[in-house]
Amino acid sequence: MPGAGPLIPAHGGYRKLKSFQVAQLAYDVTVRFCDRYIDKRSRTHDQMVQAARSGVQNIAEGSQASGTSKKMEIKLTNVARASLEELRLDYQDFLRHRRLPLWPDPDPRRQELIDRRPRTADDFAAWVREGRLESGRSGLGGRGTSSTPSTSSTPPSYPETSANGALVLIKVACALLDRQVASQAGAFEREGGFTERLYRARSQARRAPPPAPSGGRQP
Repeated sequence: MPGAGPLIPAHGGYRKLKSFQVAQLAYDVTVRFCDRYIDKRSRTHDQMVQAARSGVQNIAEGSQASGTSKKMEIKLTNVARASLEELRLDYQDFLRHRRLPLWPDPDPRRQELIDRRPRTADDFAAWVREGRLESGRSGLGGRGTSSTPSTSSTPPSYPETSANGALVLIKVACALLDRQVASQAGAFEREGGFTERLYRARSQARRAPPPAPSGGRQP
């Protein structure tokens, strides 16, 4: 029957979640990006780093809380999703304010990063360097949709490539979190939360036959 499992189910395995892994990579990339391209004295620097960190921390906290509160798990996962959405807007504003192209979804460079599956910020930095060099050699330059796109003879700048790459990571993390929230909500509807499991456990304990007496003299 649904909900017949342990009172406190397995929880806290957030490091195995793909959403956590991608969000953590986006955080590491954001820290480097902000240190390089955003004035450390500006509020934007702190806000971007904190939004990226909030995405990671709330995924972890929600996973840990899931053992006793499915409602809290869903809430914190949604907070993580909202934090990454805030971060997405900051990167888009960075590109817009500097008149740098925002790569459209069909841009092959976006899919190239996804297919590459970078695991660390160093992997991401290597993709930025290699992609910029290849664009310069091929003369493709910027293929974005901005009012001032890169010319065909000019490879994209490091800030352009880095910001657009970070946006790819954020989009992947958000898509994973959307599916995660939907799965969590479905599980809550089917199985209930800690209160329901506690009620079922107490009901089963009351219906259980009393233990046989021990000790006493043998006939």
